[in-house]
This record gives sequence, structure tokens and C-alpha cells, in this order.
Amino acid sequence: MQSSSSTNAEVLLSQALAGSGECFGRLLHVYRNYLKLLVVSQLERKLASRISPSDVVQETFLEANRDFASFRGSTSAEFGAWLRRILVNNLHRVVEQHVFTEKRDVRREISLDALASNLEQSTARLDSILPDPGSSPSGIVQRQELEIELADQLAELPSDYRDVIVLRHIEALPFEKIGQRMERSPGAARMLWLRAIEMLRDRMNVRGEHD
Repeated sequence: MQSSSSTNAEVLLSQALAGSGECFGRLLHVYRNYLKLLVVSQLERKLASRISPSDVVQETFLEANRDFASFRGSTSAEFGAWLRRILVNNLHRVVEQHVFTEKRDVRREISLDALASNLEQSTARLDSILPDPGSSPSGIVQRQELEIELADQLAELPSDYRDVIVLRHIEALPFEKIGQRMERSPGAARMLWLRAIEMLRDRMNVRGEHD
């Protein structure tokens, strides 16, 4: 299942590159849930209650709008990678601001490279939920569309279903840790995950084992 928004990303990008501000705004909206999911994947529990993913994404969109003339790509996959780089810089700044407001003895340096690497790992784990479209140019575009669609569908799931999928597939936690985070037994966490992943598969028409 692919949404009209994801399958139109290439068209919207082409029109935005041709000068359509309206299409550029619609293009950014396509990536909103996807970027929010990536922000959530990088926030430690202590920071998750203090940093708004929506605010980080909004700042990313403002900078993307300001700097779009410098974008040199031509595909939605290249545009998505460009947005992720802007997102990493914004997330790095926000995380450092919050860490550096703490007492001096608990300060720690936040590496921009490490954050970028962690975000790419989260993207790779996101891909693991999806069927492999291959590494051809068309496959890369399809993978980007599927990632966007997955994020959109996750946003529509009940919050506990969404949380357990993020913890299992994006943060790669074992069920024991997931249970602790969600105040459930490991067995109950696994059963919740099974129900959540089945609902996600049904919504996306994705079949297969993702253990």
C-alpha cells in the first residue's frame, strides 16, 4: 500500500524545483511523520519529555525552505537525504542545549557524527520492516516511498502499538527492556508487538516474518 502523498513525491519535487512554492510546501508535508519518527528514535527517555519532535521538524522545514535553492539533487531519495542532514544538525543543537543546561558534572559532549550515524542506523532498522525493493535507482525511490508510508501508518496506530514497534524495530530493544519501558512483562510486551506488527502489515499490505 502506498499513499498518494508518497507516490507523488517525485512529481512534487520536480514542480518545486521548477519554482512552485505550493508544491514545495506539499512536499515537506509528505516527510513530516517520517522525520518525526527519526527524531523520536534518537531521543533518550530523559530528553523525550523535554524536546518536541514536532518543533525539531518544523525548524528543519524552515531551514529547508530557506536553503532550497542550494539543493542540488533531482530525486525524492536525494531530497530525503538532504532533509535528514538538516534534521541531524537541528537535533544536535537542541540536544546539546538541553544537556548543557544540566549541572556541570553531568555534562557530556554530543558528537554530531555519532548522531548522524545513529540516525542512519535507525533508518536502516526502519527499512528492515519493509520488503526489499532492491538497490536499483527505481528500488531506491520505492524504498523512500515505503519509509514515508510506514511513518504515516505508524502515526495512525494506537499509541501503545506505535510505541512497541518503535522500541522493537527502531531502538532495537529486547522484549525485557521493552516491558520495563512500557510497564509490562516481557511476554505481554511480545504479545503487544505481535498485535501491533500484524495491524501494521494489514494497513500496508506487507507480509512476511520480522522476528
